[in-house]
Amino acid sequence: MTGRFFAAVCLAVLAAPPAFAGKVFVSNEKGNSVTVIDSASWEVLEEFPAGNRPRGITISPDGALLYVCASDDDAVRVFDTETYRELYTLPSGPDPELFVIHPSGNPLYIANEDDNLVTVTDTQSHMVLAEVPVGVEPEGMGISPDAKWVVNTSETTNMAHFISTDDYRIKHNVLVDQRPRYAQYSADGTKLFVTSEIGGTVSVIDIAADGTPTLVHKIGFEVPGVLHEWLQPVGARITSDGKWLFVALGPANRVAVVNAETYAVEKYIVVGQRVWQLAFTPDEKFLITTNGNSNDVTVIDVDAQEAIKSIQVGQQPWGVVVTPE
Repeated sequence: MTGRFFAAVCLAVLAAPPAFAGKVFVSNEKGNSVTVIDSASWEVLEEFPAGNRPRGITISPDGALLYVCASDDDAVRVFDTETYRELYTLPSGPDPELFVIHPSGNPLYIANEDDNLVTVTDTQSHMVLAEVPVGVEPEGMGISPDAKWVVNTSETTNMAHFISTDDYRIKHNVLVDQRPRYAQYSADGTKLFVTSEIGGTVSVIDIAADGTPTLVHKIGFEVPGVLHEWLQPVGARITSDGKWLFVALGPANRVAVVNAETYAVEKYIVVGQRVWQLAFTPDEKFLITTNGNSNDVTVIDVDAQEAIKSIQVGQQPWGVVVTPE
């Protein structure tokens, strides 16, 4: 082997993507497991135990660690995304449901549904940094792109609570519709979308330069032949260019496609039964939905705004996350 050829091989190896690239992880709430899907072939690679009642799920920014809210274990379980081996657990407070991770990878901000708290956990020291009292039944968690604000939605109080990441204190509260489930910032941080499951709406909140929120609009939904009470907004994702908002509508078995600039609902995509959470692939070419009652996930072509594939996973899929680039 010549020196030049050897150097070329070394460069190719160094440039190769990590082994954990291109994976979709799905938490199965009743199956007590996580299903792993290859995002190139859309084939199931593995299913592994993930504690009792796994729901919220996220990945470290470097793609190496998978965090799973094991709600009935009162802990966050941490797995290697390549070997699927459980590495350790993190303290979470009681009944962790959803969480968000700081863009740096530390800390985690965790909603504790049974204790009306948001727990802040250091991912390196494995210590609880703070417990923030919020409204009744906290669930949804969102983080601003600049990481200055964490938003929690409380299902029974019907509010979005804006928590400063500097001192872990609530600075603003915004009243939204009944049973808010999810909070999603636009990539530029100027808008926040909050879904309300029982209210049947998505609240649009403008965010000022200093972080001050103002409710400016509510998006409603209507599907011919579908009972209004079945239109239950849950998970939501917005494209990075700020043009399209996708909203999971629960027992309506549809994902709404919303023009994020005009707030008009442009289309409804039929997916599996009781669609719950959503995740983009890193290039935003595909959107994956979890469908709890049909035990599958649906793959949506984002540009075409069409469902292209259904994949069977474990029992009652709940959360979904995709490894970063």
